[in-house]
Amino acid sequence: MSWVRRKLWLLAVGLPAATGCNPFSMGLLTPVPIQPWVAERMEDKYAHKNDGRTPIMPPIRDGYPAPICEDAPSDQEVLRALGRPPRGVPYVYETFRDDFVIVKDRLVDKIDPPRFFPLVGPAQLHHCHWECTVYWTETVQSDYPFPTKVRKPRTQVIRIDKDHLHLYVGSDPEVQRQVTLDLTKY
Repeated sequence: MSWVRRKLWLLAVGLPAATGCNPFSMGLLTPVPIQPWVAERMEDKYAHKNDGRTPIMPPIRDGYPAPICEDAPSDQEVLRALGRPPRGVPYVYETFRDDFVIVKDRLVDKIDPPRFFPLVGPAQLHHCHWECTVYWTETVQSDYPFPTKVRKPRTQVIRIDKDHLHLYVGSDPEVQRQVTLDLTKY
């Protein structure tokens, strides 16, 4: 009797899997749908991984002018720091940002005296702080239950630190020149 019951049970379970009615009929190879924002989040995480890292520059050489912060944050860095607009429901509530104007002002340009940094060694911290004011037009649109579109001018201030380290090898000009040559190849 158990042999007949086992065969009927296998037939009941196996028939829907063989006909395509079972959503897990492919086992581990069953495709799983994912939301479109998952790819955007992964791109933000892996494509811009150097945004939060501190670069290590060649030493500041004696007899040369001190370096200044001339590399302002790029527009892409500022817009990433601005964040994303709120995610809405298509045709019910959507938010768009248009007509960006970005104004960048340098707040701090200062070099600290040398000190020891773990994993780097003796170095000088060069502070480069920027204040970026972003002006844009925000459009909130809804098509259901009746069409509506509201446009508002928006402003947001974002502060970005582009600090970096300069190696410190002492005050000997020959050693400074050699280390700079090793790091920059010129």
